[in-house]
Amino acid sequence: MKKPIIRKLRCAVYTRKSSEEGLDMEFNSLDAQREACESYVASQRQEGWLLVPDRYDDGGFSGGTLERPALQRLLADIEAGKVDIVVCYKIDRLSRSLMDFAKLVEVFERKNVTFVSVTQHFSTTTSMGRLTLNMLLSFAQFEREVIGERIRDKFAASRKKGMWMGGWAPFGYDVKDRKLVINENEARCVRQIFEQMAKGGSVTRIVRDLTAEGVVNKYGKRFDKGKLYKLLNNSVYIGEAVHKGVSWPGEHDAIIPKALWDRVHAAMAENARTRANRTRAQTPALLKGLIFDSAGRAMSPTHTRRKQKLYRYYVSQSVIRGAARHGEADDAGGLHSADAAPAVHRVPAGDVEAAVFAQLRILLRQPEIIVATWRAARRQAPETTEAEVREALHQFNALWDELFPAEQARIVQLLVERIDIDVDGIDVRLRVDGLVHLVRDLADVERRAA
Repeated sequence: MKKPIIRKLRCAVYTRKSSEEGLDMEFNSLDAQREACESYVASQRQEGWLLVPDRYDDGGFSGGTLERPALQRLLADIEAGKVDIVVCYKIDRLSRSLMDFAKLVEVFERKNVTFVSVTQHFSTTTSMGRLTLNMLLSFAQFEREVIGERIRDKFAASRKKGMWMGGWAPFGYDVKDRKLVINENEARCVRQIFEQMAKGGSVTRIVRDLTAEGVVNKYGKRFDKGKLYKLLNNSVYIGEAVHKGVSWPGEHDAIIPKALWDRVHAAMAENARTRANRTRAQTPALLKGLIFDSAGRAMSPTHTRRKQKLYRYYVSQSVIRGAARHGEADDAGGLHSADAAPAVHRVPAGDVEAAVFAQLRILLRQPEIIVATWRAARRQAPETTEAEVREALHQFNALWDELFPAEQARIVQLLVERIDIDVDGIDVRLRVDGLVHLVRDLADVERRAA
């Protein structure tokens, strides 16, 4: 009598541990799980079970997500048809989420893969096995959520006591024995920043000074406006611990007094209101009288409000007169019908102004522009050097953001002769005599912006 042919079943052992604690030991939790699973596979050898050589071990990964490197590698091998059975020590090693496990079971069923838990004997190939699986998963997910709630409650209770709960220490502090202690070198810089702001200092200028001094934050990155505003709004510097928007007295020492904090934030609030009230509609449009559409018609500034928000545009005169809507002849004799070449009739003011200034910055660095400006300047001031002109034009780039809108508009009118805009881009023509005036007046402009 012939023995029945037993089909070989390739078994992949998957192991997982949530924390990295103990993984550096010679025999750790992952090794213990794998040893138990390999023993179980060996006991089923008469059924054709064979262990695949690859290891699928996720150390330091939560069971609440599927984004785990070894698990993703296992799923890829399942899709490739390299695995017949997935073996785990316990079901929660594979997943602690009912929804995630449902996704895994869907993949298993589609590829005819069986899941086996060594300590919880069931098979996903039967309805009773799937019911048992769902019950176990529900409890595993419940356990994970309870642990999460317990950790969050402990964190909140610790913050109420003013304790530091880990993470990167704020600039100005170091962490010692799980507590914040003042770093005097950084704290001196923090005090200077707050004192400058209290005196009406500019965030842009403070950032520039910090960059010039080579000051970097805890991440080794230079300060920018975003990082500086975050520092100025971090109440840890007045000795507070904040959790979900609620402040509590902290265990650490304050770097700045509350009175200085209040003065700085009063100044910041006033500056914000001033900037909000100073809209472009209250100042000349930067490109007024300079910008023309592809047919050579002037484009006029206009604006509208929707839901308390201001939207600015430059609109072609043909649109204002209605020619673009009705296909009427314009002053040059052209028609805007469906067969006409595409044209630009309306552009967002902020976008086109930013694009024009970007081109200006590029043009003012061109050697031929610098030389032309220098030659023109020498006619009025023969002692002017090319290096002085180059330095002045480069200085203009750094100064621009400090200027008020009216001053920006004046300088654009001084520098730009004409701007032509069409579907292919923007063409900017400069005034050489305007560049000469800019070089001469740049010192006065910087004093007004300071």
